Amino acid sequence: MKRGVLIASVLAGLHLLVLLAGFAAPYDPAEQARTLPFAPPSRVHFVDADGAFHLRPFVYALTPDPDNFDAYVEDTTQRFPVRLMVAGHLFGVDAPARISLLGTDGLGRDVLSRLLHGGRVSIGAGLLAALCALLVGVGFGTIAGFFGGRIDAAVMRLADLFMAVPWLYLLFAVRAALPLHLDTRATFLVLVAVLGIVGWARPARLVRGIVLSARERTYVMAARGFGAQAPYLLRRHILPQTLGVVLTQAGLLVPQYILAEVTLSFLGLGVGEPTPSWGAMLGSLQQYSVLTSYWWMFAPAIALVAVAISYYALTSMVHERLRLAAS
Repeated sequence: MKRGVLIASVLAGLHLLVLLAGFAAPYDPAEQARTLPFAPPSRVHFVDADGAFHLRPFVYALTPDPDNFDAYVEDTTQRFPVRLMVAGHLFGVDAPARISLLGTDGLGRDVLSRLLHGGRVSIGAGLLAALCALLVGVGFGTIAGFFGGRIDAAVMRLADLFMAVPWLYLLFAVRAALPLHLDTRATFLVLVAVLGIVGWARPARLVRGIVLSARERTYVMAARGFGAQAPYLLRRHILPQTLGVVLTQAGLLVPQYILAEVTLSFLGLGVGEPTPSWGAMLGSLQQYSVLTSYWWMFAPAIALVAVAISYYALTSMVHERLRLAAS
């Protein structure tokens, strides 16, 4: 139980940070500091260059190292205290210093700010696509399982077709058929719609099996005998039994769709610049020099792994608790 609460708290915290990215991020994700390309993560100090201790953390401004190409040194002549609630952001420092806890990219943009804002796109796409897939899947699965016959056969054959389609290649084909300079919002909505439409088949088959079994239960037959109509039977007796499957499928689909968005953006087929997304941020790693020299550019990959593992772990625990409750 404690482990489940911990995992749920971690997931809630990650989603809250992403939701409040405009406040939690220290800078605008598109703001550039051209004099600080690929600057390393800022070092937060409590002890200054003279050895004096300070209660308030501070940073030093970075300047290019004249003796080492593509490197920086701290200017220890002036301290810049870390302040809370700076210009509408959670924390920050006074100019000309900058606080970049995860470093900067090739254009001097703050990686932490882009990571949080990019999470809105990547996680948002996963959540919305999973919601679409589940709504369509539950709808078709319920209709097929409850009414049976030719309707059931038609829905299941359609589900077989969608399960046989390689969805990633379908996404490539749909995106390639669209204009290259498509509006960012339009691109995002197209990705969500295609993911949701393609992913409904598996939840539909699972829900259909539960509905097919539930409609033959004694209490459902008794309610039907007393004159209960289909909407009442579905709402009161049948659909509540699908909750466990819906929750489990949601926990599996969300990280899967987040990864799909990241993959497309990494390949340049998703949401493009200047709007940040985790896939677009990882796209810079296609350059060998970035891949081998700037470890902080892997931050989106670490965030993606953390989110996926948290979802899978929580889903596993929910599934186990539902299995024990049913036994």
